[in-house]
Amino acid sequence: MSSFDVVIIGSGPGGYVSAIRCAQLGFKTAIIEKYSTLGGTCLNVGCIPSKALLASSHHYSEIAHFADHGIELSGEVKVNLEKMIARKQAVVDQTSGGVKFLMDKNKVTVFEGLGSFVDATHVAVAKADGTSETIEAKNIIIATGSKPSSLPFINIDKERIITSTEALKLKEVPKHLVIIGGGVIGIELGQVYLRLGAQVSVVEYLDRIIPGMDASLSKELTKVLKKQGMKFYVSHKVKSVERNGEGVVIQAENAKGETITLEGDYSLVSVGRRPYTDGLNADKAGVKLTERGMVEVNDHLQTNVPNIYAIGDVVRGAMLAHKAEEEGVMVAEILAGQKPHIDYNLIPGVVYTWPEVAAVGQTEEQLKAAGVDFKSGSFPFKALGRARAGGDLDGFVKILADAKTDEVLGVHMIGARCADLIAEAVTAMEFKASAEDISRMSHAHPTFAEAIKEAALAATDNRALHV
Repeated sequence: MSSFDVVIIGSGPGGYVSAIRCAQLGFKTAIIEKYSTLGGTCLNVGCIPSKALLASSHHYSEIAHFADHGIELSGEVKVNLEKMIARKQAVVDQTSGGVKFLMDKNKVTVFEGLGSFVDATHVAVAKADGTSETIEAKNIIIATGSKPSSLPFINIDKERIITSTEALKLKEVPKHLVIIGGGVIGIELGQVYLRLGAQVSVVEYLDRIIPGMDASLSKELTKVLKKQGMKFYVSHKVKSVERNGEGVVIQAENAKGETITLEGDYSLVSVGRRPYTDGLNADKAGVKLTERGMVEVNDHLQTNVPNIYAIGDVVRGAMLAHKAEEEGVMVAEILAGQKPHIDYNLIPGVVYTWPEVAAVGQTEEQLKAAGVDFKSGSFPFKALGRARAGGDLDGFVKILADAKTDEVLGVHMIGARCADLIAEAVTAMEFKASAEDISRMSHAHPTFAEAIKEAALAATDNRALHV
């Protein structure tokens, strides 16, 4: 029987990063992955493939504006969806192969098969050929991730009624894609197919899209996407989703109790994700799960069984790849006797539409609910020279700061390159920066980052210079 210091079940961003850090710290490490490729949901059917399609569809949508830049095209520009999907898969394969390289480089042993507990120190690996192998571990990290959720009355046939996994490999551009759920995943994939020529309708139970983010971001993104042609049905409760030949019929009830009917050729069910512990046999190790199937952990990500930890989507908190990575590193360092910590308030959230949406810290709604006295400063992208030069005029940066101390409590932005710009806000907040601190830092001109400086000036006695 093979024996290891640390065995990690799951090779997503949390699992494989944890494996690397464990190996760096001198632990004999193994990782178990049930699929034939490493990287989990993020690399195979999540973050990476969706961003590849967003990039390809963005290039196509930009062609419509070439004439504004003095670029004239001759001939018809067409979408080759098959080639676009093939490029996406090539990106996925290269990225997954990179993870395999990192496992080899760091001497992490990889087991392919379904990992399940035998007891608190032994894990069985059920392989595709029907054989099974049991390995021993001093410490075990559960990193089994999540799967798409659904609604009880929806039959996902993976042909016309689909999840995000199938939406990443369609063989045709939908004529009318009806998305159930206005969260990040649905909105991102909706914009992909909207750009490629599909009619896209979004049905959301709550009163706005991306409901977990600041309301001002939801409002602005809705405005921009409506301008691009996306249709929204917020405050609508889906009552039924039925396959009808090569089409789908969706019935939903609005706030007044009236029923609307939407007909499309595809329906994407995007109502969130659930922790994935199927087949883990956590009970055999004595590991407690919550009613929702999450693994219970303490502040050190330790389960009720002292040598077993859990990270990523399978535990409480936002289901984000970078959150899982931080947790994977944290557990590895705890096992090494170090004292790492994670400030979950400073885990940024991003929506990779165009314009991009990003945020870190507290929203206005959260601060008001907590009774915090705060001030706000905003700056529109349309007032930036760089934004005008590139034609990316939508959006703004908003900074929320404590009214007394001026400490930055939240940064919310929508616009070009916000997925990258948010890192400045995270850095500033990690060092307890004030709005005044940010406003005093030199930002290169012309850049999109100047909007952060201007928003900080606006939050500091309304001193923005360019509005």
